[in-house]
Order: sequence, then C-alpha cells, then structure tokens
Amino acid sequence: MSGTLVLVRHGQSEWNLKNLFTGWRDVDLTEQGRAEAKDAGERLKAKGLSFDIAFTSDLQRAQKTSQSILDVLGQSSLETIRQQALNERDYGDLSGLNKDDARQKWGEEQVHVWRRSYDVPPPGGESLRDTGARVWPYYIHTIQPYVLSGKTVLVAAHGNSLRALIMALEGLTGEQIVKTELNTGVPIIYRLNADSTVASKEILEA
Repeated sequence: MSGTLVLVRHGQSEWNLKNLFTGWRDVDLTEQGRAEAKDAGERLKAKGLSFDIAFTSDLQRAQKTSQSILDVLGQSSLETIRQQALNERDYGDLSGLNKDDARQKWGEEQVHVWRRSYDVPPPGGESLRDTGARVWPYYIHTIQPYVLSGKTVLVAAHGNSLRALIMALEGLTGEQIVKTELNTGVPIIYRLNADSTVASKEILEA
C-alpha cells in the first residue's frame, strides 16, 4: 500500500440552506456547516489520522472546512494549497437562483438534466465532465504524487469536484457518478496502492 487520501465535501453553506445554485459564488458556511466541519475533524482524530499536506479550492466554504479539520487535529499551520481547479462546478446562469424558481422558469425536466446529467452543461456553465477536465489533471500532476510517495493528504472541496475525483479513483461511468450522493462534512478515506488503484475505502459517517 502507498498513501492515504481523505476527501471531504465542505460543511453546509448558506446557499445550501436556502436551496440556491451556488457554483463559483463565494458563500460562507452556516453554523451547522461549521459544526459539520469540526465533527469531521473529530472523526478523523478518533481514527488516529494526521496530514502531511492539504488541498482546497479557491472558495471560502471549502477553505474554512479544511481549516476547522486541521484545527481539531492540532495542525492549524499545516501547508494548505488553494487551487481553482478544485472549485465547485460552475452553474453559469443558474448561479444564485432558487432551485424551485429554476424549475418554474425552465421546467422540471430541463433542470433535472442540467443537475444530473454527466455531459449537459447549464447555460453559461459547466457539466460534470467539464468539471472533471480541470480536476483530473490537477489531481494526477499535483495531488497524486504526494499520496503515491506515502503521504496522508486532505482534499476539502465540493460535491461535484469531488464526484469527478471519485469517478477517476473508482473507475465509475458518467451514469454511475451522477447518482453518487456526497453528504456535507463526511470524510471519505482512500488508501491507495503503489499503482494508484484503490486498496480500501472507508466513509466516516456522523
């Protein structure tokens, strides 16, 4: 076995709570989201994990989740790399809209296609495949080398940027990954083999 990769979707954000499409909008965590991030840290601490390096997106909800986890682990000053490639999927014209209002404007079926298809982007935005096109190269060239050298790596990011990563790690199809639900603040621990394949996976549910 090689190293350990821990993926965490940020805690609940203010726009998750309001049922709005968020995407690249830089909204904060709710009180519940801050608690979820702290709880994630406690669960990782109970597993005896500590990190060698952390990666997060350009958006504060992911950054604050990462920092809360590291604070709980007593690793507040750990090197943390912020990278736009790990940002949430860009929802384009849907950003900032209430999901119910979007359904009224474009229809239930069309909004469902934009939200849950693999390769159909919303107007002015990204599909999950588009999101993967920026996540995968960054993972392969920058994050994966740390894991394969035996390091323990934290990635705190977003539902869709993490879906793209999980798709690559587990060899899932587009159809499979769009059905994959990721709860906020729940760490997923992957232990990788030296050839980058997954040796084991553990989800630390609350």
